[in-house]
Amino acid sequence: MKKLLSLLLALMLLCTAAAAEGLSAGAWQLPENTAITEEAQTAFDKAMEELVGVSYTPLALLGTQLVSGMNYCILCRAVVVYPDAQPYYALVYLYADLEGNAQITQVVPLDIAALAEALG
Repeated sequence: MKKLLSLLLALMLLCTAAAAEGLSAGAWQLPENTAITEEAQTAFDKAMEELVGVSYTPLALLGTQLVSGMNYCILCRAVVVYPDAQPYYALVYLYADLEGNAQITQVVPLDIAALAEALG
């Protein structure tokens, strides 16, 4: 359980650091609870409507950033859509505008083995 908490914290820090490189309008906020909120789920569903080739399942909301709309960083389980594809984890960044549109802005595949090794 300790390693899982450490891994989640490391992912949250990665989310914040990676997002800070590409998006600088507002400060990223780390949620007290990583459950996917209704707003984040709505944005996620909207952003995934036209995506083909990879199936993403949201697992945890790692951060939000208020801009002229909202940016989300969501930890997802990903599977490329073909037989016997191996699942992996990725940080999916979304932008939801004020009109209810949403799009994927970045996907960062995670190397869990490297993260676990780095945490010791």
